[in-house]
Amino acid sequence: MAIELPPLPYAQDALAPHISAETLEYHYGKHHQAYVTNTNKLIDGTPNAGKNLEEIVKSADGGLFNNAAQVWNHTFYWNSMKPGGGGEPTGAVLDGIQAAFGSFADFKQKFSEAAMTQFGSGWAWLVLDGGKMKIVKTANADTPLAHGQTALLTCDVWEHAYYIDYRNARAKYVATFLDHLVNWAEVAARM
Repeated sequence: MAIELPPLPYAQDALAPHISAETLEYHYGKHHQAYVTNTNKLIDGTPNAGKNLEEIVKSADGGLFNNAAQVWNHTFYWNSMKPGGGGEPTGAVLDGIQAAFGSFADFKQKFSEAAMTQFGSGWAWLVLDGGKMKIVKTANADTPLAHGQTALLTCDVWEHAYYIDYRNARAKYVATFLDHLVNWAEVAARM
């Protein structure tokens, strides 16, 4: 079974002005596509060719893990955002955040800190771990999926996620992600 590049859940220009169509052209159309292409090359003719993406991520290592996990992480990231998103969630998501972090403001601060202190390339995540919300960060292609955690939300902090629009201003990108892009309905569905 070939791994496919899933369609974006919105038009390529739908996240503008916060994330430009040009960024998505490169990030989704080039980077994400390259991970899909590389994963398919690495599984061709192997027992992994019959597995789905999550099975591959959970069992692979080395180059196959890196490429397959990046396919999974990026697909998850696209679905973590929506046009007109961001702001404070409601319902069970807000309740979970308040129980875990004290307040939404404290969650934002801790999530931003995780995104800002991830040295080099990686991800900031909101996860369920043992039934409780937790913020984690992962380097490179690492993913909560490989650690038995349930991912709820991610922010990609690889430079290709923001460099065209924000240059080296990672803090501005992370703040914009939280204030204008997070798809809280998707987070609620993942819970």
